[in-house]
Amino acid sequence: MPKYIFNIDTLSYEEVRRSRRFRMTKGAVLFAGSILMAVFWLWLYSSVLGFSLPKTRALEKANARLLSKMELLARQVEKDGEYLASMQLRDNDIYRSIFGMHEIPSEIRNAGFGGVDRYAYLDGIDRTGILKETEMSLDILSRKACVQSTSFDEVEAVAKKADNMAACIPSVPPIVPDRAAYRVSSSFGYRSDPFTGNSKRHTGMDFATRIGNRVYSTADGVVESIRNDRFGYGNYVVVDHGFGYKTRYAHMSQITVKEGDELKRGQLVGFSGNSGRSSGPHLHYEVIYKGNYVNPIKYMDLDMAVDEYSSLVERAGS
Repeated sequence: MPKYIFNIDTLSYEEVRRSRRFRMTKGAVLFAGSILMAVFWLWLYSSVLGFSLPKTRALEKANARLLSKMELLARQVEKDGEYLASMQLRDNDIYRSIFGMHEIPSEIRNAGFGGVDRYAYLDGIDRTGILKETEMSLDILSRKACVQSTSFDEVEAVAKKADNMAACIPSVPPIVPDRAAYRVSSSFGYRSDPFTGNSKRHTGMDFATRIGNRVYSTADGVVESIRNDRFGYGNYVVVDHGFGYKTRYAHMSQITVKEGDELKRGQLVGFSGNSGRSSGPHLHYEVIYKGNYVNPIKYMDLDMAVDEYSSLVERAGS
């Protein structure tokens, strides 16, 4: 729209004509001014007044929702880790213990962790550290669950044979429980060594009896080893009964089995004697459970009827 000014000399309105360059310069100035004004108001709105732009607010809300979900996932992973830890404890202390299986060491349960930081790529993505920590926890949980699953498979395989477990526990005396034919000359635990007089742990029970008294296997098992220890056990037999149990029959005069033989409870192993480091004719008998010596008297009844024991021996012999 053209502009007019009043000319006092001619007393008339005259049209003002602007050059194109002037109009372009004016337009550019107005455009730049509007840009500067917009930037100023934007700075004032966000930096001074502390308000967020609509798009920023939308991103902040979305980020807050994701962060909340990540925190919830992290708490769930932590709960699952606690539940798995209780399963590991029951597995070692109850399930594997019942069947005489060795505990799984913590080194194996935690194998494969540590070392190279395989989560470094998340450092520039997650400034809160929650994502990195959660992924690390999930990785650890997955590996531990894999070990636990393998352990349960092993327990299941052994449990299927549990009907044989009762026969593999050394629960009868190694000799006929006839009080007229033997006496317990030394029990399990600390005692005065008959050779040195010093206090020393006795790892089994001693049955003082004549040379040649019959010695029987106290449970089903397999002959693991037969040795002659001149300065210790003398002639001895170790029987592996499975489920964590082993028995040793020492200072024998004669052994009637060989390594690898499968034995039944009440089957003849050999004859008592006085071989090795011995102060007199006797049978030294040990019960070993999961590598540890245990008190044999806890597994047998010395008041067992002789007829009942003889019947057991007859069934084993047949």
